[in-house]
Amino acid sequence: MEASAPHGDRVRQQAPIAGPARLTAALALAVAAVAVLSLGLGPVRIGPGQALLALGGWEGGPVGVIVREIRLPRALLAILIGGTLGLSGAALQGLMRNPLAAPSVFGAPQAAGLGAVAALYFGFVEAFSAALPAAAIAGAGLSVGLVVLVAGPRASTTVLVLAGLAVGSLAGAATSLALSLSPNPFAVTEIVFWLLGSLEDRTMRHVALAAPFMAAGAGLILLAGRSLRALSLGEDAAESLGISVARTRMLIVAGVALCVGAGVAVAGSIGFIGLVAPHLIRPLVGHDPQRALIPSALAGALLLLVADIAVRLIPSSSEVKVGVLTALVGVPFFLFIVVRRRAELSGSPA
Repeated sequence: MEASAPHGDRVRQQAPIAGPARLTAALALAVAAVAVLSLGLGPVRIGPGQALLALGGWEGGPVGVIVREIRLPRALLAILIGGTLGLSGAALQGLMRNPLAAPSVFGAPQAAGLGAVAALYFGFVEAFSAALPAAAIAGAGLSVGLVVLVAGPRASTTVLVLAGLAVGSLAGAATSLALSLSPNPFAVTEIVFWLLGSLEDRTMRHVALAAPFMAAGAGLILLAGRSLRALSLGEDAAESLGISVARTRMLIVAGVALCVGAGVAVAGSIGFIGLVAPHLIRPLVGHDPQRALIPSALAGALLLLVADIAVRLIPSSSEVKVGVLTALVGVPFFLFIVVRRRAELSGSPA
C-alpha cells in the first residue's frame, strides 16, 4: 500500500482550482449561513432575522428559549464535531497517503464508544453525570496508547494501521458483549440509541465539555500539518528533508484521539464525515495535504450541519438519528471511492 501511494499522489498533483484563502472564506461563510438557518428550522419555524435577534438576547419568550437553549447547542456541536472529524480525516489521509483513510482506522471511535457503553452498563452515569464523556475520552486515549505500545514508536504506517484495526475490533466485540449480557432491556435500548449518534437534547454543558479536548486535538493536528506535504513524497524522502515521521505520526494520532473521543462522548458515533469531507476538498487544493486541513474541517462542519437540519425535517414520529443519516449517505460514497480507486490503480503502469 505504501509503495504505490506516493507515486499516485505525485501523479495527481495539480494546481489548486481555488485559492486556499478564497476557498476557506467561502466555506466559512457557508458554515455561518447554514448555522443561522439551523437555528430557525425544526418543528417550530423561526425566521433568520428573528433567530439572530434571539441569539443576541434581544428576543425573549419561547423563541429565545428555543434558539439559545435547544438549537444553539446543536449547531455548535455540529460545527465542532463535524469540523474535527473533517480535520482528522484530512490529516490521516495525508499521513497514510491513502484517500480511504478515516478516524476509525486507529480504533478511537470504537474504543470511545466502548468507554461510554461501560459507563452506561455499570450505571456510573446515574451517580455521576460527567461519567459518560469521561469514559468515552478515556477509551479513545487508551486505544491510542495501546496502538503506540503494540506498534512501537517508530512503526511503519502499515503496522500502525493493523494495530489500530485490532484495537478497534476488540472494542467493537467488547461493546457487543456488553449489550448481549445486559440484564436490563431498557439499558440496552439506551445504549443502542446512543451509539447511533445524535445531537438531540444536547446543552451548552456538552459544548463546554467537548470543546477543550477538541481544541487541543485540533492544535496537535495543525502542529503536524506542515510535515504532511513532505510525507506525500514518502517516509524516506520526508526523513531526508529533516521531517520526523515518528513525531508527526504521534501528533496526528493523539490529536485524532482527542477530537474523536470528545465527539463520541457527547454525540455518540457519527461516521463517514471524516472520509467524505477531505475527499471533496482535496481536488480543490491541488491534492495538497497541508492546504486541505482547514477547508476539510469547514467542509465537515458544513456537512454535519446540513445532516442535522435534515433529520429535523424528515417526517417521522421520532427524530431520525444523525449518525444513521450520515451512514446512509456515506456508505454509497465510500463504495464510489473504492471503485474509482480500483480503476485508477488498474489503469496505472505497473
